[in-house]
Amino acid sequence: MNRTAIREQTFKLVYSLEIQKQEDLKEAIELYEESNQITEEKAKAYIADAIFGIEKNKEEIIHQIEKNLKSDWKLQRISKIDLAILKLAIYELKYTKIPFKVAINEAVELAKKYGEDSSKNFVNGVLASVVKE
Repeated sequence: MNRTAIREQTFKLVYSLEIQKQEDLKEAIELYEESNQITEEKAKAYIADAIFGIEKNKEEIIHQIEKNLKSDWKLQRISKIDLAILKLAIYELKYTKIPFKVAINEAVELAKKYGEDSSKNFVNGVLASVVKE
């Protein structure tokens, strides 16, 4: 499984946690990996790191999203899919060594695949603002 596929699986889990609001993250990760037959150690390590990292830095990540929205936008207006993509991408930008161009490109690709028609531009715009800081 390559990094793009691992990131896509991680996004799906972030999205499902956004919908389900599950308390036990360790259990949620294990269940997700089991039901999606994710057995590679590097995939499991990335998923766990991202999920726990997003949770640990949740306030700062949400702050980054809110701060970089256009003035007429509120967090509640963002689709859950776009929110999950932004959370994962901002986590990668701020808390990992992944190059910002890679993180943004991967997030835009996820937005094209899973989001609405306007998602790719929205995600790209918010992430570009985050990087400019």
